[in-house]
Amino acid sequence: MTQTPTGSGIPAAQGYGAPPAPRVPQQPVRPPAAPPPPPPRRRAWSEGADRLRAAATTEPGRLRIIGAVLAVLVVAFGAVTAWQITDRASAASDVVNHSAPLSAKAAEIYRSLADADTTASGGFLIGGQQPKSVTDRYDADLRTASKLIAEAAGNAQGSATTLEQISLLNQQLKGYTEAVANAGVYNRQGYPVGGAYLRYANELMRQDGGLLDTADKLYKAETARLGEDYGSAKALPWLAWSLGAIALGALLWAQRRSYRRTNRVFNQGMLAASAASVVVLLWAVVGHTVAASQLDTSYDHGAKSLQVLNSARIGVLQARGDENLTLVARGSGASYETNFQGGMSTLAGKDPKGVGGEMAQALALADDEAGRGPVNDAIKGVQAWRGRHTAARASDNEGNYADAVAQVIGGKNQQGEVVSATTGQCFDAVDASLRKAVDHEQQEFEQAANDGRGALTGLPAGAALLAVLAAAGAALGIGRRLSEYR
Repeated sequence: MTQTPTGSGIPAAQGYGAPPAPRVPQQPVRPPAAPPPPPPRRRAWSEGADRLRAAATTEPGRLRIIGAVLAVLVVAFGAVTAWQITDRASAASDVVNHSAPLSAKAAEIYRSLADADTTASGGFLIGGQQPKSVTDRYDADLRTASKLIAEAAGNAQGSATTLEQISLLNQQLKGYTEAVANAGVYNRQGYPVGGAYLRYANELMRQDGGLLDTADKLYKAETARLGEDYGSAKALPWLAWSLGAIALGALLWAQRRSYRRTNRVFNQGMLAASAASVVVLLWAVVGHTVAASQLDTSYDHGAKSLQVLNSARIGVLQARGDENLTLVARGSGASYETNFQGGMSTLAGKDPKGVGGEMAQALALADDEAGRGPVNDAIKGVQAWRGRHTAARASDNEGNYADAVAQVIGGKNQQGEVVSATTGQCFDAVDASLRKAVDHEQQEFEQAANDGRGALTGLPAGAALLAVLAAAGAALGIGRRLSEYR
């Protein structure tokens, strides 16, 4: 029996001396290869650009591109013109209806408060029970100031500066009226402390941070808003004008191109589009130019004159108050006299018989006889006032207090004679003349500002309509050329 070699590693069943079968190595199983990724999808704008390039190789395609560009340019021109002119027309309306009236009201608040202070000091000189005319004027000034302060609060439009000043005015006005009331009570009883209360009230009115200072800040805030509205209304619409020039140039180029290819002089559609674009562009240029010119006139011969005249009216009131308080102080009113002389120099110049200061400015800004006449009358009144004031001061310095008071507010002097020529008469005449000048300049301002606003009326709607018609005309003109290729 045959034996299988030991350690041969061959099973017994494979005996008989046969060689072992070779071992085939196991190959790893590989997954099937993934299909290649699809090419990235092109963006829509890229495909559109390819189509445009393909279309541009043919004349009909080029005409369609030209037509689309012309329509977009003309419509953009009309839309931007309507937007920018609407913005400037709105600013011009704000000048007429909001900022200018609010500036005038702020100036009137200041004037009413100053007049109330002047009236209180003048009534104090009378002594005893004040005449009803004096108390009525004082009460009317306070009512006017309170009413205008309330109106200013209602039209503050969220301005923090305006609201802050209005709040201060309401607080300070209460303290001032209480001080004046106490001065009147003690004055009627013959107590000298009444004069101290009146001087305290005057300090509340005129010191830094007082009523007049707060009213002045309110006036400056409203005047600054007026300047901003003027600037917005007169700003040049460069974007609209530039788009108009580009659109018109593109239309002319398209017509020239059509002429060179067809030898036809006119394309009715594009000619109509060009005409409409020219109308819009000229309307925008001329309308804005006229509006800006009228607004300049309203400022130079209206708003600017009003600012000078209002300042002069306030100066007159302050001078009158200083004149009265010099006498109320009874020998200790040197500071009030200094203020009076300084105020008069600002108002009419250093020369008592000359013309200077704010009066000279107002006279230079008046552009017609109706405006110069009241200013000249005011100048003459100030000159007479300064002369009479010098005489009153001489009487007071000589110890003739009763004569000085009579020369200032009227009444009888120490000799029992009625003084007919008083500084009070000059003050009333100057104030009346300046009020007349203010009314005239206010009318000129309103007329010129309304004319400026009117120059822009209808332009936004007209520009939009004409732009649509121009775009339609350009499309029809291009369509007429395209029909020749069908």
